[in-house]
Amino acid sequence: MIKGKIVRISGPIIYAEGLDGCGLYDVVDAGNKKIIGEIIRQNKGLATIQVYEDDTGMKIGEEVVSYQRPLSLKLGPGLVGTIYDGIQRPLEAMYNEGGAFLTPGQRAEPIDINKKWHMERAEGVSEGCPICPGFVIGTVQETPSIVHKIMVPPQIRGRVLKEFRGSGDYTVDEVIARTELDEEIKLSHYWPLRNPRPFTKKLTVSEPLITGQRVIDVFFPLSKGGTAAIPGGFGTGKTMTQHAIAKWCDADLIVYIGCGERGNEMTEVLSEFPELIDPRTGRSLMERTILIANTSNMPVAAREVSLYSGITLAEYYRDMGMHVAIMADSTSRWAEALRELSGRMEEMPAEEGFPAYLPSRLASFYERAGRVNTLCHEEGSVSVIGAVSPPGGDFSEPVTQHTKRFIRCFWALDRELANSRHYPAIGWIDSYSEYAEEVKGWWDNVDPRWAQIRLDALELLKQEQSLQAIVRLIGSDSLPEYQQLILVVADMIKSGFLQQSAFDEVDVYSVSEKQIQILLLMMEFYRRGLALIKKGTPLAQINSLAVKEEIIRLKTTVPNDKLELLKETESHLDQEMTELERIYNKV
Repeated sequence: MIKGKIVRISGPIIYAEGLDGCGLYDVVDAGNKKIIGEIIRQNKGLATIQVYEDDTGMKIGEEVVSYQRPLSLKLGPGLVGTIYDGIQRPLEAMYNEGGAFLTPGQRAEPIDINKKWHMERAEGVSEGCPICPGFVIGTVQETPSIVHKIMVPPQIRGRVLKEFRGSGDYTVDEVIARTELDEEIKLSHYWPLRNPRPFTKKLTVSEPLITGQRVIDVFFPLSKGGTAAIPGGFGTGKTMTQHAIAKWCDADLIVYIGCGERGNEMTEVLSEFPELIDPRTGRSLMERTILIANTSNMPVAAREVSLYSGITLAEYYRDMGMHVAIMADSTSRWAEALRELSGRMEEMPAEEGFPAYLPSRLASFYERAGRVNTLCHEEGSVSVIGAVSPPGGDFSEPVTQHTKRFIRCFWALDRELANSRHYPAIGWIDSYSEYAEEVKGWWDNVDPRWAQIRLDALELLKQEQSLQAIVRLIGSDSLPEYQQLILVVADMIKSGFLQQSAFDEVDVYSVSEKQIQILLLMMEFYRRGLALIKKGTPLAQINSLAVKEEIIRLKTTVPNDKLELLKETESHLDQEMTELERIYNKV
């Protein structure tokens, strides 16, 4: 423990002398109220500290105490279902203790230290058995949805269990085992949040993160262990899209980071998530969710560190062999916190006032995603989905442009689609996914036609985009009928496939087989319609077929467990197209 004195205060940045022996990113208690801070620079005896709480009333000369350890998270059973702020203070416990407004210096244990968890000894574990970091010594049923593996922490260097208490009921701080080096093993341990957790090997991605959102799964897939960004202006549906993915994706655990967004948006998350039902278990979604609520009216330094808190929690559960999905809303607010802190420290600004190290900070966050072999020799992944809020929806601003360098899936939200109530408002022209080739093998098991039909549909939508420029000038009637057919089928795809209603119990989620079959029917309608037009069939005859509306309504009329109804529609399509062919062949 090293003590110093405050010599200068500049908003969330304070300067202290007497902390020469401290390391970079060591945690401190600053001032008489003992508010939490972190040393971010050492220069000629002057330590620069960013504080994570309101420092109003702090005075020069007050004491600063460094504990000579980095800012760390406490990891163990009890994390899931909890709502934290950016530095892992449990908000519900602090509300019960001090009311609705947090007071500077207020503390609460991140995990309940009095609750006893029942640990079941892992098979073959006993005193004298060899161990290594990541070795599983027991399991705890954390929630009905989550089995929490008690692993040897990465910091432990002992190779043999000298003592082991076996199965039983323990608190998170009770010693359950010791190594031959007398190192203690508990249900919980601390980990520096800025340090990536170790793993055995990074693997290539091969399996998509299935979200049930057709525009994502079919057109712009994200892999498990992948990175995606959702950029869009105000009101285009970033938060709504992340909510839908959080509820319906096939990840084992969700970490939702409200990083600097408005308080009312985070309030929706806090009020809705506990009431949402997990479609996989039929129980509360909070039983597989961790929330980090760090809104725009909280100190900017805490906003900056909240992303690292979220990714560290995700890596911890990844190490147990789980697939974890992170929703970060939004990285633009996080970047703005970096800009404000950089300005307070009088650093040379780069583009639009952001610090020159913005790209490296973004990279340090996104590169912690991935699919890995864990230390306990299981496969786990962390998928990162970051919302970006460019001012005015301008994708050329620095945060969006730098984010594109480090992600491989870009879901660009379109203002025109959002204004026309087309959700998800993911534009098919500006969006892209570089994971399509990696996940092709998985989709081939669902339907080997996925890759080709995806490309064909995207090409048709691009042709429709080009034709719209002509239509706006001279109207659609001036186009040849084969081009008018493109407009008709593109509208079918947009309204019957890409648009999805979160309020319709059938349309809210589509299984992969249903997604691809609907698109196949639409493209088959186009293929056979085009052949008929070339033989002289009027477009009006094709457009008036009853099966056209039947195909568009499939998304709301065919439940996921009634996919045989798609075969009936396919039969109707064949019958009606064959009848037209018969009539116009005679003519």
